Amino acid sequence: MNKTLIALAALASAGLAQAEIATYSIDPTHTFVTFEASHFNTSTLRGRFDRKEGAVTLDRSAKTGKAEITIDASSVSTGVGPLDGHLKSKDFFNAAETPSVKFVGDQFSFDGNKITAVAGSLTMLGKTLPVTLNARHFNCYTNPLLKREVCGGDFETTIARSQWGMNYGLNFGLPDSIRLLIQIEAVKQ
Repeated sequence: MNKTLIALAALASAGLAQAEIATYSIDPTHTFVTFEASHFNTSTLRGRFDRKEGAVTLDRSAKTGKAEITIDASSVSTGVGPLDGHLKSKDFFNAAETPSVKFVGDQFSFDGNKITAVAGSLTMLGKTLPVTLNARHFNCYTNPLLKREVCGGDFETTIARSQWGMNYGLNFGLPDSIRLLIQIEAVKQ
């Protein structure tokens, strides 16, 4: 009898642990992927990617998860048409041959119930390297319109674009250091 009760308790505990895992779909209308680069040390060039998609699986009890966001490289927008065309070219994102940029994070850091960082890999121009996105303002709430839980925050990192082979302009003063910002909200499914 004791073995049966122990087995039932183990199954119930496993079921409870499984129930803590939730999947969230990225809301593209409340998610923004932007970048910043110094423009010859005089001003800051800013741009964004208009098309992105992805999902986050999160187990706040176990403090684990997985985040995937795919960015359409051809959706880059700075507000300056000729610059956008150049950024899509082989000099930068080579959007015709490598149409997407992808972040996959599977190492979550927490402070209490708040995510403080997500470490994983960034694939760009066919090369995958480790990247850590540091979180600010992570929060979950019940959306009054959707009547579902929404989680999100501001995540950022600084990368050296040359690590992915994006070397255009380095020899005449364009910066290697790019600040990447991902403001994300994702809806529980």
